[in-house]
Amino acid sequence: MRLQQTNHLPPYAERRFYTATLSDPVVGIRRTYSGSQFFYSTSATSPGKIQSPDHLDDKERHIFDKLVAQLEPSRLEVQDVSGGCGSMYAIEIASPKFKGLTMMKQHRLVQGILDEEIKGWHGLQLRTKVE
Repeated sequence: MRLQQTNHLPPYAERRFYTATLSDPVVGIRRTYSGSQFFYSTSATSPGKIQSPDHLDDKERHIFDKLVAQLEPSRLEVQDVSGGCGSMYAIEIASPKFKGLTMMKQHRLVQGILDEEIKGWHGLQLRTKVE
C-alpha cells in the first residue's frame, strides 16, 4: 500500500507558529497577532556543499551561495522576511567553522561575509549554531 502525500509542500518545508503582542501605552491599544509561516531548510545529506533550494529568489540565492562558499554549512536557511522587497532577511546557519567561537564572533563572521549586502538592508535576523 502506498500513501499519498496530501501536503503539496516540499519535504524540507516546516510550518512555524508565532504570536506577537503589540502595545501602545499612550493610546491604550493592545493587539495580539498570531499566525504561521513556512520556513524552508536545506541540509547536507552527504559530504560536500549543500545545494540551494529551487524556491529561493535571486537575492536569497546570492546570499545562500556566498555563505555556502565561505562557511561550508551543514544547514542553512535564507528567507526574505520583508515581504519581497529585499530589505530584511532571516538567516539560520549551522557550521563546523563556528566551533570555539562565541555567538558574538559567529554573528560577526557572518556579517563580515555579507558586509556589502547588509549595507542595503533594513534589518537581519541571524541565528547561528555549531554543527
